[in-house]
Parts: sequence; C-alpha cells; structure tokens
Amino acid sequence: MRSSFKRFSAQLNLGSTLTLLVLVVIWSIPTVGLLITSLRRRSDAEVSPWWDALLNPLETAWTTEAFRNVAESGMLDALVNTFGVTIPATILPLMIAANAAYAFTFLNFKGKEVVFSLMVGLMVVPLQAALIPVLRGMVWFQNAVDIQLTGTYASAWIVHSAFAMPLAIYIIRNYMLTIPISLIEAARIDGASYYKIFWTLVLPLSMPAIASFAIFQFLWVWNDYLIAFIFVGQSNPVLTYELLKLLGQFGQGWQDVAAGAFLSLIVPLLVFIGLQRYFVRGLTAGSVK
Repeated sequence: MRSSFKRFSAQLNLGSTLTLLVLVVIWSIPTVGLLITSLRRRSDAEVSPWWDALLNPLETAWTTEAFRNVAESGMLDALVNTFGVTIPATILPLMIAANAAYAFTFLNFKGKEVVFSLMVGLMVVPLQAALIPVLRGMVWFQNAVDIQLTGTYASAWIVHSAFAMPLAIYIIRNYMLTIPISLIEAARIDGASYYKIFWTLVLPLSMPAIASFAIFQFLWVWNDYLIAFIFVGQSNPVLTYELLKLLGQFGQGWQDVAAGAFLSLIVPLLVFIGLQRYFVRGLTAGSVK
C-alpha cells in the first residue's frame, strides 16, 4: 500500500512538473517572439513570421540595428528617469504601510477595526477616477505654499504611494497576524518599546510579505504610463513614454519598440528572480490564520 502511494506521488509530481514546464513555454512565447523580431532585418520581419527565423536560424540574417536605434534615442535617460520614479515609489509606501500594519496588528486603539475596514475599502477606488481631484489638490497646494510638485518626481511618488497603501497595509498586516503574540509580550517584559519591537523583531519577521508587495509595486510603477505622463510630464520621460515615441505617429518604429520593450523587461525580471523566494510565502502566510 505504501509503495503504491509512493509511485502515485512520484507520478503526480512528474505530471505537475511537466504541466508547469508547458505553461512556462507557452508564457514565454511572446517574449521570445519579441526578441527574435528585434534581431531580424526589418524587410524580413515584414514578410514572414518570427518563428520562421526560429526554425531556420542559420538561414536568417540577424542584425542589432533596432538595438542601436534604441541606444541612440533617449532610452538611457528614460531608464534613469524610470529608476528615479520607481525606486522611491516602491520604498515609500512600504515604509509607511509596515508601520501602519504594525499598529493595526499589535496596538490597541479605539476604532481600529473600523479604520482598517475603511482603509481596505479604498482598494476599490479606481485610480482614473481620482486623477483630476488629486491633480487639482496638487495645484492648490503649489499655489498655497509655493512649492512645485507637478512635473517633478515627487508628485509621482505621492500618487503611487497613496494608491498602493491600502493593498500594502492589507498584505503586511495579514502576515503580521501570523507572528506569535508571545514574542511581542516577551519583548515587552524585557523592557523593549513598541518602536524597538517593530524594528528589531516584527520588521525582520515580516520581510516575506514586504518583499512580495515590493514585487507588485515595482512592476506596477515600472510599467506605468498614465501617472508618469500626467504628473511627471515630458520633461522627464520614463521608459513607457519613450517607447511610445519610438513607435512614431504612424507606427513605423515598431521594430525599435520591440527592441526597447525587450530591454525594459530585463530589470523587472531581475527583481522578480531576486525576490521570488519570498513571493508565495508572503502572499499566503496570513490567508489561513
């Protein structure tokens, strides 16, 4: 009976592995097509599909002209601008959300559950519905205190952080609920303040949830076009805006867009690979408490 179960378990694992491999191959097809299209001559790419080059690599004329065009455009400056928007817009909401999640989890104050419910309810507010009020609020603030916000990185940081906060607090709080309360009580008995408990105990233990949300936030901000275009503008164009410029008015730069798009996905891929060991663990830790 036991040997039969082991054989069944081995077959199940093999079937799961094969299924995952098939899904990975299917999911990777558009990326492979993007790379092959960017490396072919434009005249060939216009008359034959990209898989012809994949099936006949030795008979295909390969070229890096599209990548040279991308390098000669403003893509490098756009890459720097994208980092300038993405990194602070990822770190800032995580710092605030981690403190808020700690308060909602381990501190007792009046109306805690009501405030948390309202915070979670903000996740249903669509970003597009709030753009005009937020933009008007920034203009009013600029006129009141004479500090320029629109057209700067800071405006994008504020908007991205504000709309990321409800989900960040929700994910991190759910994870903090899995931390044994006895650890917090022991630290309090030893004389540790709430601030010290947060930085030395709760925050390191919550790193899987923080890393999993960091992946979401980084990908969202990195691939964002709307907020960067409205609040940062054309003076500091990001990658998504630069890709639109490469396309041209009549779509004549589609091959350059293929090369630029492939380059733009390398950084998010590296971020995901670097933090993937935290990803599932951080998302599912608080789901069955």
